[in-house]
Amino acid sequence: MTTTIDCEYVMPKVAAAYLLHCGDKACFIDNNTNHAVPLLLAALKDNGFKPDDVAYIIITHVHLDHAGATGLLLEHCPKATVIAHPRAAPHVIDPSRLVQSAQSVYGEAEFKKLYGTIQPVPESRVYIPADGEVMQVGDTELQFIYTRGHANHHFVILDRKTNSIFTGDSFGIAYPMLQHGSRPFLFASTSPTDFDAAEARASYAKIVATGAAQAYPTHFGVWSDLRAGHAMLSEHMTQIEKIFEALKSGDTGSAEPYAFARSAIEAWFAGQLAERGINLTAAEQQMLGLDIDLNAQGLVFAAARARKKAAK
Repeated sequence: MTTTIDCEYVMPKVAAAYLLHCGDKACFIDNNTNHAVPLLLAALKDNGFKPDDVAYIIITHVHLDHAGATGLLLEHCPKATVIAHPRAAPHVIDPSRLVQSAQSVYGEAEFKKLYGTIQPVPESRVYIPADGEVMQVGDTELQFIYTRGHANHHFVILDRKTNSIFTGDSFGIAYPMLQHGSRPFLFASTSPTDFDAAEARASYAKIVATGAAQAYPTHFGVWSDLRAGHAMLSEHMTQIEKIFEALKSGDTGSAEPYAFARSAIEAWFAGQLAERGINLTAAEQQMLGLDIDLNAQGLVFAAARARKKAAK
């Protein structure tokens, strides 16, 4: 059984954490920010578990809307071990570089408002699974599958008992606010620093190849048709690659790279929403605008990195 916990990040139904019921043991998958910890602990209690019953705190990757509360949550779960990708684990143990990077984006005051104080995790309480490794947790088997593309420190988790896969950001973003039109809608996330379109496509294929009956993206809730989701993500990736190639070649007309990328992404989203008859509130439009902004930043960064590599 899986319980979806709304972490109430920025607005309701934007970021989830998942509570896995593994017999007499429990696991959290992703944990959002320190502000979500009371919500996670309340869900634990409401489902008949105690903090001592939490065996693992699992993070799909180390981005702070997924893993910002790891250290604080661990303090409340005395028998738990943190499970992280080998590239994510060092930033969980020593989050200083992660915090510095995020503060440079948000500013110190806004960072504090969004994330609070990021607590380090003792190295002795971190476990790094191998790619493909299967772990027995209570009455459940969990398999960890490395999925680059969105981030090179990302894995997904297949719950073999329920045939569910927890995809973090590796199988797109599927906000409930985007599911009210004629057809459901999810989209890829091209976050800065690590985005790689080819790896993202490979990750989608890996996820579908597991044969999972449903996916649980962190943003947000269950997605029940993986093949339709795969087709949608592939279509979006084609558009992303066109924008990326224009940025890489400098073929952006008179627009500077970020303005070009943002305008192109906005136009694609507008077409998708109109085609599906999805009407967003002002708050929902603002939230989607944050994703569009992040995706534009990611493509500009990736294109600049590709040009630099080609010049060597």
